[in-house]
Amino acid sequence: MQITVKCFATLAPFQPADAEHVPLQPGETAKDVIARLGIEPDQVAVLFVNGAHAALDKPLADGDRVSLFPAVGGG
Repeated sequence: MQITVKCFATLAPFQPADAEHVPLQPGETAKDVIARLGIEPDQVAVLFVNGAHAALDKPLADGDRVSLFPAVGGG
């Protein structure tokens, strides 16, 4: 099983080299994948799975598209 992962803004350095084919183990959650990428969960402010807002404990499925966004400030 595999998923696609896209990291935005300050999380971009954690983007996997082959973001289109990130391996996924049965039962893994978004939080598991985030940890595997070396990202602290509190660094992720917004998580989308297949274009919909999702919780970190959401179980992932083959073919899911995961987008990770940090907190963003403006002035």
